[in-house]
Amino acid sequence: MPDNTIQLAVLDMAGTTVADGGLVLRAFESAATAAGLEAEGPQREQARRYVLDTMGQSKIAVFRALLGDEDRAQSANRAFEDAYDALIDEVTIAPIPGAAEAISTLRDSGVRVALTTGFSRGTQDRLLHALGWHDIADLTLAPSDAGRGRPYPDMVLTALLRLRIDAVDRIAVLGDTTSDIATGRAAGARIVAGVSTGAHDEQRLRAAGATHVLPSVVEFAELIRAERH
Repeated sequence: MPDNTIQLAVLDMAGTTVADGGLVLRAFESAATAAGLEAEGPQREQARRYVLDTMGQSKIAVFRALLGDEDRAQSANRAFEDAYDALIDEVTIAPIPGAAEAISTLRDSGVRVALTTGFSRGTQDRLLHALGWHDIADLTLAPSDAGRGRPYPDMVLTALLRLRIDAVDRIAVLGDTTSDIATGRAAGARIVAGVSTGAHDEQRLRAAGATHVLPSVVEFAELIRAERH
C-alpha cells in the first residue's frame, strides 16, 4: 500500500486560526464607500452578500468582480487594506483558542505547516505581526506569492513545491469558507476540512465538498496526529 501519511497542513488565517473581530466586513464597508457604491440600498446589499459568499477569496479578485473596472478595483483594494490595517490597531486580534498550540502539535508531529490568506502580503504581515506569529509556521503565503488566490489551487501547490512535499495526497487543508474547500479539492489534497469558527456554516462547507467539518483547528490537529500514528 502506498504511503500517503499527511506531510503538509495548509491552514487559513482569519476565521480558522485567527479571530479578527469581523474586521473583513468592516474594512469592506470603508472600501465600498471609497469605490462609490451607494451607502445603502440594493447595490450595497448585493455587494455585502457577494463579499460574504466569496469570503476567503483574494480581495482584489472580489473587487474586480464587484466593480468591473480595474482602476476602481485597485482603488477599492487599497482602501480595504488601509481600513483593515487601521482597524487592526483598534481591535484585539487573537488566535482562535488553541490555534497556536495546534500548530505546534502539528509541527512537533513532523507535519509542515503553511498559513494562507486572501489578503495582500502587506496585510498578512500586519496580521502576523499583531499576533507575534513570525516564526509559528514553516511558510506563509498570500495570493501574490503563488499566482492566484482561492478558489484556485495555487497557494496549496506552491506550499507543496516550496516545502518539498512528496505528493498532493499527503496534504491536508483547513478553512472556514467554501473557497478554502474549493482550493483544497482543486489541489487534490486528501483531507479538505472545514471548521465551524468562521464565515460559513457546516451545511455550506459540506455542500462544497469538505471531507470533514470540525469544531476548530484543535480537533484538526488531533485528526492529523491520529492519522500519523
